[in-house]
Amino acid sequence: MKGGDTTGLRAYNARLIVSEIRQAGALSKAEIARRTGLSGQAASVIVNALLNDGVLRKEAKVRGQVGQPSTPYSPNPRGAFSIGVKIGRRSLEVMLVDFLGRTLERREQVYDAPYPDSTLARARELVAEVRAALSDREHARIVGVGVAMPYDLHEWAAELDIPSDALAGWRSADVAAALARDTGLPTTLYNDATAACAAEMIVGATITASSALYVYIGTFVGGGVVLDRRLHRGAQANAGAIGSVPLGPVRAGRAPPQLIEHASLIYLERALTAAGHDAGAVIGGAVDGAAERIFADWRRRAIPALAQTIVGARGIFDFETVVVDGFLPTPWRTQVVAELTRELAAFNPTGLSPATLHEGSIGPAARVVGAALLPLNDRFSPDTDLLVRNSHAQPEA
Repeated sequence: MKGGDTTGLRAYNARLIVSEIRQAGALSKAEIARRTGLSGQAASVIVNALLNDGVLRKEAKVRGQVGQPSTPYSPNPRGAFSIGVKIGRRSLEVMLVDFLGRTLERREQVYDAPYPDSTLARARELVAEVRAALSDREHARIVGVGVAMPYDLHEWAAELDIPSDALAGWRSADVAAALARDTGLPTTLYNDATAACAAEMIVGATITASSALYVYIGTFVGGGVVLDRRLHRGAQANAGAIGSVPLGPVRAGRAPPQLIEHASLIYLERALTAAGHDAGAVIGGAVDGAAERIFADWRRRAIPALAQTIVGARGIFDFETVVVDGFLPTPWRTQVVAELTRELAAFNPTGLSPATLHEGSIGPAARVVGAALLPLNDRFSPDTDLLVRNSHAQPEA
């Protein structure tokens, strides 16, 4: 899109320039004009305005090339900030990131269950704590709050072994509106697995193809979908809800078990606890031989179910890439991916296109990282959707 003098077009071109610079790390005005299609004059005017606003910063001149030395412009790390909030079935996380996506502050609260009133109250407190790390002037540079949480959280009381009405408050809660009111910041709600997929797209290393199925193994398993290079949230913002995929036929009028019953960590946690382990410590990395055996039992149930779900999804959407990440110690995640690779190889591939399977590159923090990064993308991207990075783009620090 060429430059123009209307306010809307100028704002679009500014987002376009910032997006290109964030992807490349630093660009000269000439490179900016070439990449965006803007005239040199239009690019220069907008870059100067972004410098004055503190969004960009000027780097040292690059010499030794043909012609005049060039001046690169890069994102000012403290030119913008964002806050991510992850509300999960077992924990609450809040993260403050700078313009480069680097973590400045992080807080976590572990609980037995996400009771609505206490969880929202604690979220407000933790947001206030991370904001306190910024100066008064920098508070104005916070672009927003992203909230990642499972949809229909009120329906999971039985799985969490708590009274059926204990989570009922989530049914009517407008979480984004509540936090926006309390913080005074624009707040957007995202499905937690979709946010994790977004983190992999923005700062991860594995989603580079135009289509991908992302699987996040958390307290309950979930997923994200990338189609035509875009993060696909679905008409009802619930795309990638693979935990609800049924496995097997209806028998005697009873619904078959879902993937969530086979491949969710809550069942691994319960088995570890029943055997006398501190489940949180084990999943955090304190693994011994007895825990390994319990994990092996969990894998025997989870891997075939995950493989069946992935093959079915590939048959519908022709995914080029499948990424598996989750809240597991790194050696266990690696083991899951290796066994899943072998399990998938046993399926009849007739009629299916090849797909590559990768271990996710972010790990347990993917959901809160995505929640923190999405508001930056929404504010500074020229596109309304999150896109797979261009081939020339590099992951942010």
